[in-house]
Amino acid sequence: MQITPRTRFLFRKNRTYSRPLWVFALLLVLLANLFVLRGWAAGKVEPLFMPTPTPTRTLNSYALEARTYFDAGDLQRSIEAYQFAAGLQPDDPALWYELARIQTYSSNMMTTDADRVARLAEALVSAEKAVSIAPDNSMAYAVRAFVLDWSASYMEDPTARQDALNNAEQSAIRALQLDNTNALALAYYAEILVDQQNWTQAEQYIRQALERDDTLMDVHRVNAYVLESTMYYEDAIAEYERAVEINPALTFLYISIGANYRHLKQNDLALEYFAKAARINEQLGVQDPIPYLAIAKTYSQMGEFLSAVLNVRRAVDINPTSPDIYGQLGIVYFKARNYEGAIPALKCAVYGCDAAESCEVRQCDPEAGPQITIEGMPLTSNTLVYYYTYGSVLAGMHRPVNNYCAEAMKVLAQVRAAYGSDPTVIAIIEPSEAICAEYGY
Repeated sequence: MQITPRTRFLFRKNRTYSRPLWVFALLLVLLANLFVLRGWAAGKVEPLFMPTPTPTRTLNSYALEARTYFDAGDLQRSIEAYQFAAGLQPDDPALWYELARIQTYSSNMMTTDADRVARLAEALVSAEKAVSIAPDNSMAYAVRAFVLDWSASYMEDPTARQDALNNAEQSAIRALQLDNTNALALAYYAEILVDQQNWTQAEQYIRQALERDDTLMDVHRVNAYVLESTMYYEDAIAEYERAVEINPALTFLYISIGANYRHLKQNDLALEYFAKAARINEQLGVQDPIPYLAIAKTYSQMGEFLSAVLNVRRAVDINPTSPDIYGQLGIVYFKARNYEGAIPALKCAVYGCDAAESCEVRQCDPEAGPQITIEGMPLTSNTLVYYYTYGSVLAGMHRPVNNYCAEAMKVLAQVRAAYGSDPTVIAIIEPSEAICAEYGY
């Protein structure tokens, strides 16, 4: 942050001077200027007001800036610095794979699958650029494997997901063929193996990664992920803590620690770590709703719905354009039996809403508040809960005067068409369909 020195005496009372003194002062100024001009003409005095040469920043300075921002937890500024550096030196593979790595981690800060997928697509472009520049670079392939693995998590189609995981595995294997001592390649391969539910091999590879280099945040993060996936939550917390010791400003690590404490039903500790993440963001000036959503989920599980609502609303204030956050607010309202509040929030998440409707959910002043239109989210496994909850609330709140069942049957029909073979989903929507059937729908 740049601090501009305070300008003193900007406004001051005019002083008066006697005319003789004023004339004498003027003569001194004229003589001084004459002296300077004669010296300049003789080459003895540099001309006044010559522009000062602007120092040219080096490529290394931008790369250092990017790493510093990452260590500070400001991933967006780190990305921007790496992008600028890569623009200056587009044939440097290290700039591209570091950019890809941080773009991948930054997807943790996104609140919708669409935004995460978009950010991971950017990361894959960067990773592919690194591989194309340096086809024999182990790190380039390692990071490419990392990006592909995380991208697979958001693929609805099982075939496409498996193809992405296979591609990630091949990239990790290629990285290890080029350098079998590459600790990051070993760690990322372990992460891929976990996502393929091959836990035995995953444990073998992460053990090798720790033996090669136990000073890397990524290695301890992946080890924690391996432990978490096998429900060794206390051990996972210890490994995430080691990752935090290396990079203490990365909020996604605190979120992971909190989530593991929540698995252990230690909600007070979970809330403490989520709050730490929120404080780090506040100190950095980073607008990230994720910690508040994690806090809200914890309070919701504790049955403290008022606290949950307050934190989701804080998340909405930070990112008022995210339909996913509106959906989470609707779910909390539903659990709190505030069905009137749940309906408009869930509508924004499922089908979208105009500026007036979003303002109603945000409880803003329609005259003064920003005019924000929300685009609804498609029906996926991650948005399914918003769809069937919206349909259920509408059915339960139907009255002849509001005609809610017309909308309820529309959304429930979508759910049935997409998930009709899932008995759990059908068991959820059938009572709501029955309610509307009684009204002739």
